[in-house]
Amino acid sequence: MARQSKTAAIDYTLTHDLTAGLLERAKCPDGVPFVLLKDTDKKGLRLRITKAGGKHWQFETRVKGKLFTRALGEWPTVTIGDARAKAHDLRGLTEQGTDPRILERQQQAEIESARVAQLEAEKFTLTNLLTAYCDYLKSLERISHKAARTIFKVHVVEAWPKLAALPANEVTGEQIADMMRRVIEQGKDRTANKLRSYIRAAYQVAIASRSKPSIPLSFKAFNVRSNPASDTMPDETANRADKHPLSAAEMRQYWQTIKPMPGFIGAALRLHLLTGGQRIEQLCSLLTANVGADSITLLDGKGRPGKAPRPHTVPLIVPAATALQGCNPQGAHAISLNGGKTHLSSAAFSRWAVAASAGIVDFQAKRIRSGVETILASARISTDHRGRLQSHGIAGVQARHYDGHDYMDEKRHALETLFSLLEGVPVTSGNVVQLKAA
Repeated sequence: MARQSKTAAIDYTLTHDLTAGLLERAKCPDGVPFVLLKDTDKKGLRLRITKAGGKHWQFETRVKGKLFTRALGEWPTVTIGDARAKAHDLRGLTEQGTDPRILERQQQAEIESARVAQLEAEKFTLTNLLTAYCDYLKSLERISHKAARTIFKVHVVEAWPKLAALPANEVTGEQIADMMRRVIEQGKDRTANKLRSYIRAAYQVAIASRSKPSIPLSFKAFNVRSNPASDTMPDETANRADKHPLSAAEMRQYWQTIKPMPGFIGAALRLHLLTGGQRIEQLCSLLTANVGADSITLLDGKGRPGKAPRPHTVPLIVPAATALQGCNPQGAHAISLNGGKTHLSSAAFSRWAVAASAGIVDFQAKRIRSGVETILASARISTDHRGRLQSHGIAGVQARHYDGHDYMDEKRHALETLFSLLEGVPVTSGNVVQLKAA
């Protein structure tokens, strides 16, 4: 190791015990573009001093016979201690036969892979899956997309923001059960079951996208291979049917109240009752294009996830057709308060029905539908024909693929029977449709 006085010329062919003072007075001799001031303490570490006065650290060695040089920064920004620490790390790798450049490329690739994975995780979250599912329902013209969107917003995104931000394929059944439990604790048992049902359907669409080409390709990117909602259990008590239909007397009482009611409200309430108590949201969404001379066609969005709404045609008896004319169908939507630009909301309709309930105890608009079913059952209208009229209970292979009958006569007969019962006209067995034997 060379030891020189502070004023002696520096011999750049030797290694030196580098000090701040030595580095300060080190200069590039005349006649050469640069010199290297080598460190005794760390083999391969040197300070490159240029004619212009620049002083930059370098580390140089060989790895498996190949020359390796690495710039370590400018002195004095990078101190002697910092440069020696960096040189120590590099020396340790090269002595093990590891090329730092290859290691750094691997590390950079891992960092990039992690960054991409993070971006993917942020893109394919539970929130985005649920949103994509609602958008998918909307594209299929399924009115349930509105209810699903509201439930997801209130009971997932706002209530569980951290969970909602997780990748959809990392969410567990236990976490979904916790969501449901919170809703149940708020006294909303049926909503908890709806939440489970909607989440389960969203995951099922993502899974089915791997083998069902009609489902948008974007669902595959969520990489969902299992359905966590399927690992949860619904509250069966909350799903029990609300068997509290309006009685025959209450049905007549309601009819007598809305029968003379003037204006749009009266017409809409009469149309609902005289078409058999159709689902309120479906009736309110009636398109003017689907209004015929003696029938209307509703879009029944109930059914399996991913299925387009099923057309449901309802005949119009004379007083129902009159009620529809009173709604003045125009524009895109037949039941509208703004000339058909948007349809009447089911909430507004339900409020009007409650206001017209004439003091019926515990009246709810949904009881009209079950009341129609019950009063027609009392008149011996068959279960099948009641189901055809109200668009329920008609699933199965036979109904989907083999039974091509439109049941318009049977549905019309059921509606005429309903009108007679509401008017208090006795209905005899002779009014019942008798089917011929095969």
